[in-house]
Amino acid sequence: MPLFEGVTDVTQPMKIHLIAAARPNFMKIAPLYHALKRQTWAEPIIVHTGQHYDINMSDTFFKDLELPDPNIHLGIGSGSHAEQTGRVMIAYEKVLEKEMPALVVVAGDVNSTMACTIAASKIVYPSSPDRHAGSLRNDNRPIVAHLEAGLRSNDRTMPEEINRIVTDALADILWTPSPDAVENLLTEGVPRAKIMNVGNIMIDSLEMMRKKIECADAINEFGLTKGGYGLITLHRPANVDSPAILSTLCRMLIGASQKTPLVFPIHPRTRKHLDDFGLMDTLRDAKNIILSDPMNYIRFMNLVFNCKFVITDSGGIQEETTYLGIPCLTMRPNTERPVTVDQGTNQLCTIENLQRRIERIVSGGMKNHVVPELWDGHTAGRIVDTIRKLS
Repeated sequence: MPLFEGVTDVTQPMKIHLIAAARPNFMKIAPLYHALKRQTWAEPIIVHTGQHYDINMSDTFFKDLELPDPNIHLGIGSGSHAEQTGRVMIAYEKVLEKEMPALVVVAGDVNSTMACTIAASKIVYPSSPDRHAGSLRNDNRPIVAHLEAGLRSNDRTMPEEINRIVTDALADILWTPSPDAVENLLTEGVPRAKIMNVGNIMIDSLEMMRKKIECADAINEFGLTKGGYGLITLHRPANVDSPAILSTLCRMLIGASQKTPLVFPIHPRTRKHLDDFGLMDTLRDAKNIILSDPMNYIRFMNLVFNCKFVITDSGGIQEETTYLGIPCLTMRPNTERPVTVDQGTNQLCTIENLQRRIERIVSGGMKNHVVPELWDGHTAGRIVDTIRKLS
């Protein structure tokens, strides 16, 4: 039985909600928004839950992505995991009742991803003769699709892992970024018909903004040369919340900076702990460590494009460095993106082996790597094709 009936034949466009909570989500939905906007049968609507306040979520950011202001803003704000999830569910349920979208697209793995999935999965629209035939499934519910489905770290101490598992269990369509994500879902008993491997949409965003990234001048602003420095980004609690661990990391970074300069845009969470633990002055005094405030995507990626290696605990950077062929040292015991380790440039690191890995890269050592399947900048187009073929 088709999910939609006669999608391409209706006189009214299909109303599609694109859910985003913070900057990484907007990076994922931007290419899809533009691809859908070009279709006469689709009406993409941006829903910003406002879960995170992002210092770089500004007019310039939307301009860079060529996105309009969000059509709907829930204004949820910060809070505990339960508070955020509950507030998003309550607010988005009201939006669903009013808007009655045909398709709800959630992205990534934040609390809003799970909350909107739960709300949309449980809503039942009232029967209405005014609704066009292509807008609903036969049971008067919206379709829920998860963009970036199937990622697993197998570490349930990570809140994101819980969000991923719940979202994938409820969603009707699972758009995966890589074959390993497909295997994860099949192992969990998800029907194969719900899974569609479409590739990594973050690469679409990178390619969409490549010219702006290459034209940015961050590398020259810091007086750096291409391939002549390393880039650091650290913010996860396991790395920055413990005085002992963060102090050891700082010593390691200072030691590594004697081999090559390091640029360290400091996340607000990390800065707070560096100040609280009395470590900020130690980093400032290190001659070859350049400290900066958080950067917008274009300036930061200009540094990524030109660096020798990246030290990180973030998720998306593991993918971008693999695509760009840049060594990535991830300060985590696991990753929900193992394809970046198995096929790409990523290596999972500990405090004990970080120095050795850096020295090997600086001396010219580079692991063999390939760009994973379908990481080609055309993921949004494949997703649009899957939506069009649902009838």
